[in-house]
Amino acid sequence: MFSSSAGGKKAPPQEMVQVDRSDATSPFFRAPPRDAPPPNKTRDSSLVVGAAYSHADMLKLDSMNLSSAGSRPRTPPSAISAHERTTSTSSKASAPPFRTYMNFLSTTNDDWTVDDAEDMYDYESDDGDDFGLPSLSNMKRRTKRKAELNRAQTDNGLGHGDHVKDDVKEQPRRRNSDSADIAIERPASTYPMPKKTEGKILRPQYKEILRDPANALHLINYPSIPPNATSKETDAINSRITRINKFKRLLQASTIPLPDLRAVAWSGVPEEVRAMTWQLLLSYLPTSSERRLATLERKRKEYLDGVRQAFDKGGSGGGGGGGGGTPTSTPSGRGARGLDEAIWHQISIDVPRTNPHIELYSYEATQRSLERILYVWAVRHPASGYVQGINDLVTPFWQVFLGTYITDPDIESGMDPGQLPKAVLDAVEADSFWCLTKLLDGIQDHYIVAQPGIQRQVSALRDLTARIDAGLAKHLEEESVEFIQFSFRWMNCLLMREISVKNTVRMWDTYMAEEQGFSEFHLYVCAAFLVKWSDKLVKMDFQEIMMFLQSLPTRGWTEKDIELLLSEAYIWQSLFKGSSAHLRGPENRVQSTNFQL
Repeated sequence: MFSSSAGGKKAPPQEMVQVDRSDATSPFFRAPPRDAPPPNKTRDSSLVVGAAYSHADMLKLDSMNLSSAGSRPRTPPSAISAHERTTSTSSKASAPPFRTYMNFLSTTNDDWTVDDAEDMYDYESDDGDDFGLPSLSNMKRRTKRKAELNRAQTDNGLGHGDHVKDDVKEQPRRRNSDSADIAIERPASTYPMPKKTEGKILRPQYKEILRDPANALHLINYPSIPPNATSKETDAINSRITRINKFKRLLQASTIPLPDLRAVAWSGVPEEVRAMTWQLLLSYLPTSSERRLATLERKRKEYLDGVRQAFDKGGSGGGGGGGGGTPTSTPSGRGARGLDEAIWHQISIDVPRTNPHIELYSYEATQRSLERILYVWAVRHPASGYVQGINDLVTPFWQVFLGTYITDPDIESGMDPGQLPKAVLDAVEADSFWCLTKLLDGIQDHYIVAQPGIQRQVSALRDLTARIDAGLAKHLEEESVEFIQFSFRWMNCLLMREISVKNTVRMWDTYMAEEQGFSEFHLYVCAAFLVKWSDKLVKMDFQEIMMFLQSLPTRGWTEKDIELLLSEAYIWQSLFKGSSAHLRGPENRVQSTNFQL
C-alpha cells in the first residue's frame, strides 16, 4: 500500500519527514531565517509534531514504506505564492500593538469593506444553524463563486461544454488582517446605508429619558375620536384612554404596585412607556422612585465596565473574573486577546443572521452591540454559556429600548443606530443586557447541558395537546411525528422564529405580566398555537406536517391575532394549571432525557 512506484525501494528516513516548503500553505508555517543552521534530521520517536497532525506519531512512519515525493499526500494548493507568504509572515512576526476595544472598533472599517470576506475565513460548513435558518453568507458565497467561475470561463474562451482549468477553481487569495479585531471572523462584509429621507429623528427629550425613563410618560399621545366613529370604535378608543391614564397613575407613584401594573400590562403596554414597564416587571428597576435613578446609573456603569474587562486585550476575558493580566496568563481556551474564542466564534456567526429580513439588524452598530451583550452574558454564565437561540431573545429588548429615544415608532428600517449619540447606544445596550439576564434567570435550565427545561416543556406540550385536541394528538402519533421535532424551536426561541419581532413584543407584554410567563404560560401559548392549525394538520402526512410547521403562515399576523392567541392560552391555563393529570401522560410512555443539540 505504501510501496514506492519506483521499483519498490524504501524511501530514506529523511524523506519521510521532509516538507515541500514551496507548497506549504499552513497559516502556522514560518520560513526559517537564511542564516539558520540546518535542521536536525534525527527524529525523536516520542516527539509529537504539531497539534493537528499528532496522530501521525502513532503510525510509526519510520517503519513504513512511502511512495515517491510526487505521489505523497500534499496540502491543497494556495493562491498565495511562497515568496509572498514568506514576506507577509516574516513582517508580522510580532503581535499587533495593544489597542483597546473601543479603539479598534473605530479603526477597522477597511476590514468590513474587503472583497471576498466570506471566502477569506473559510466557512465551508456554515450552511445554516440548528433551527433551519439558512446562512446568508453561504448563499452569498455560492453566488459569488458561480459568478467568478462564469467570468473565468469567459476569460479563457471556454464554452459551456468545456472544462475549466484547475487553477480557476482555486479559492480566492486570503488577506491577513492585523487589526487585532476578532470580529473580523464575521462573514458579513457590507452594511446598508439609509437614504437621507429615511433618517429617524432623535427625541429632543432623550437626555431626560436617559436620566429617568419615567420622563417618557409625558410623550404619550391620547388617541382622538374621529367625528364619524361608530359606537364600537368610540368604546375602544375610550377604553384605550382609560388604560393610558392607569399607566400614568401607576408609573408616577412614589412606590409602584407591581400586581396592579401586571394587571393593566396584560392587555398591552403603550409604546412610549413599554421600556420602563418591562424594566419594572423584570425587577431590573426598583419600584421605589427614590432608588430608581441611582440603580439605573449603577447598573449601566457595571455593564460597561464588564464590557471593557471582557474585551480589553490585556484583560482576563472572564467578564466577571476580575484582573487585568497579560495575554499569556489567560485561562485555557482563551486567545491572546483574553476572549473565549469558541464562544465568540459562534456569536460572530449567529449575529449577522439574526432577523436578516429586518434592515435594523444588518447595520454594524447593531451587530456589534448584540455581540457584546451575548458575549458578556455567556462568560458570566459558564453553566450554560452561549446557545443558539439566545441571540433571538435579546432583539425585542434592544428594539424596544432603542425605540424609546426615536420619534418614529417604526425603527426597523431607515435608521442606522451608529448615527445616534454614544450615550444612547450605551444605555440601550446595558438595559438590554440586564433585562435579558433577568429573563434567562427564570429559564436557564433551557440552555444548560441536555437542556432539561426544554425537554420538560416539550413533554408537557405533548400531554396537554392530547387533552385539548385528542384527534390531533392521535394523528401526529399515527404519522410518527415527534413533538421534539417541531416544538423544540418553539421552546428554545420562544416562538420568535414563527412570528415577527413586533408581534413578539406584544406577546412579551403579557409574558412579563404573568408571574411565570416565560417558564409556564409560554407552554399554554404553544398549545394554543399548535391547536390553531388542527384542521389542516389532520389532513396531512408526515412530510406535509413537518414542512407546514417549519413555515407557518403567520407573516400577515397583526396584534389582534396575538391577542386572540393569548386569550386562548389563558383559557387552557385556567382549565389545566394546577392539575397534575394533564402533565402525567400514559404510564408506558418513556420521556427522552438525553436530547441535545
